[in-house]
Amino acid sequence: MPEGAAWAGQPEDGGGGLVLDITRNALAVESLTKTFRDGGRGSVKAVDNVAFQVEQGEVVGLLGPNGAGKTTTIKCILGLMRPDSGHVTVFGEDAQTNYPRILSKMSAVLEGSRNLYWRLTVWENILFFSALHGVASPADKRYFDHLLKLFSLEDKRNVEVRKLSQGMKQKTSVVCALARRAPLVFLDEPTLGLDVETSLELRSVLRELSCEEGRTFVVSSHDMAVIQDVCQRVIIMSEGRIVVDDNVSHLMDLFRTRCYRIVLRGPAPEGLEKRLVHEFVGSSVAEGEQGAEIKVNLSEDEDIYRLMDILRGVDGVIDEISHEEIDMEKVYLEVVRKERSFQ
Repeated sequence: MPEGAAWAGQPEDGGGGLVLDITRNALAVESLTKTFRDGGRGSVKAVDNVAFQVEQGEVVGLLGPNGAGKTTTIKCILGLMRPDSGHVTVFGEDAQTNYPRILSKMSAVLEGSRNLYWRLTVWENILFFSALHGVASPADKRYFDHLLKLFSLEDKRNVEVRKLSQGMKQKTSVVCALARRAPLVFLDEPTLGLDVETSLELRSVLRELSCEEGRTFVVSSHDMAVIQDVCQRVIIMSEGRIVVDDNVSHLMDLFRTRCYRIVLRGPAPEGLEKRLVHEFVGSSVAEGEQGAEIKVNLSEDEDIYRLMDILRGVDGVIDEISHEEIDMEKVYLEVVRKERSFQ
């Protein structure tokens, strides 16, 4: 058991936590809180009353800026860090009561490929980490071979990890986590340092494993394309709190109706960009071939009327107006900006 690893606290009565359905949940987190203290000079609440649940077979993305509390949340769930309070249930079992036995149901890739032994080969790393958890039967080894093929690592089987590219090291880390055959897998920045081709390959494999094996994944990443491509649901954290917990498709549809592209006849009137940026966070004005091109996010229903008033006030003539294409990165930035504006 790692130093300081333990489970602390029980959910408070009437604390407004989630109503848990342990028959469907792979993971349920209630009122999880973690504060770091700086030698008595101050404290930072890294995780602030976090509550969420993940159904079996679900792939959930965990997003947030640096310092939002994502990795701390994962480490508290895994028992690698002591939370101040809170309650975690894994496949219906209380994580505190059943620690460390409950770890057999979870595996993780944390901090990239640094959790490998670099002077061991790819195959030796897989055997070592799986054997630590009693996964070493002939059937298990046939599954390891399947994973090597799935991740295109067959020809690197007997190569020392230190001689691999960063992408190969990262894929080996993921294979070692999957080889344990744990039903709940945490991947913290799984595409860190990967080229585009390898990142696309990893996304495809994660979708396949979730679909065919019913694995449950919690994926923390700064790569918005990974979250959009792989996850069914996204949890966005800011300042240690959950600010959004929604289906990816619903979030995309919601923001798609609010992002507009407007082309004006002729160049942008003087002062227009400054006025738009002041009124609508994230707005931009650029000169295009046909005329000034405006991109603006309208958060409220009445914002369209405010926008029209601004354009009329500077004698702007609209030639074209359309919904702007939206992606997960734009959704994320809009959510984080809005949250910060309320702080």
